Amino acid sequence: MPKSDIPTGTGLFPIPVVLISCIEKDCERANIITIAWCGIICSEPPSVAASIRPSRHSYKMIKSTGDFVMNIPTKSLIDKVDQCGLRSGKEIDKFKEFGFTRVASAKVRSPMIQECPVNIECVVKDIVKLGAHDMFIGEVLAIHADTEAIDMDGHFDYARIQPFVYNQGEYWDLGKKIGFYGFSAK
Repeated sequence: MPKSDIPTGTGLFPIPVVLISCIEKDCERANIITIAWCGIICSEPPSVAASIRPSRHSYKMIKSTGDFVMNIPTKSLIDKVDQCGLRSGKEIDKFKEFGFTRVASAKVRSPMIQECPVNIECVVKDIVKLGAHDMFIGEVLAIHADTEAIDMDGHFDYARIQPFVYNQGEYWDLGKKIGFYGFSAK
């Protein structure tokens, strides 16, 4: 089958959608930002990355406190997730405006979001300037999950969590499991 040339851009898909919660350094004002430019970058030490434009309100908060929480939302929260990406935390309290419950984290100052079934506490290890975005490299200090989000073997149960992904301007839910790591070697 012939290939078509596509204009250079962000062609990688799908990518996870997360809500990053953060807090101002000298007060208790917290914020939430919707991010899709994120992912796992290292297994030891466990590390994730989130790329954020320097003009964003959350950017300054994360840079000054040196921590954040990566919260994985369910597809039932999609309207609130989208709104958190459209509205600025400079103008509104997103926790209050969108009905999210702020919960104290165990290892960082930034709060967790109760309504998200998985919360990943991170400390900023580095900030890499990339261009339009800077990448915050976060070492994972703690992971919290709703009891219902874990299966009998202690793994995340994606059918219960119902995460969703971002595909070039669109949100998509996940389909069914089609294999597992190493299944082809059997």
